[in-house]
Amino acid sequence: VQLQASGGGLVLAGGSLRLSCAASGRIFNIATMGWYRQTPGNQRELVARIMRGGITNYEDSVKGRFTISRDNDKNTVYLEMNSLKPEDSAVYYCYAYLSQRLGTLYYDYWGQGTQVTVST
Repeated sequence: VQLQASGGGLVLAGGSLRLSCAASGRIFNIATMGWYRQTPGNQRELVARIMRGGITNYEDSVKGRFTISRDNDKNTVYLEMNSLKPEDSAVYYCYAYLSQRLGTLYYDYWGQGTQVTVST
């Protein structure tokens, strides 16, 4: 299984970016997809996640500014980030909690990070 993330970059404060992450390979079911972020010297923190049925969770600081969505047919998760702030600058990692075969266990799979930099 591979997760390919894209969409990071440099943006001015108040601007917007859209991250995408597509999962490929042998996949039976993806229960949850989401995004974490990490800054140097800090632990990776959950930004947002979305369950297969559409239930979402957001980190408090991004509520009302970020929107997570997914396309189950494409095994893809998106993160629409609006009103970006310098403190949103980080490496963003996508993940998927999935099983590869019917009746097998679920595991976390991670994509490569994508840098988001918000300048003033």
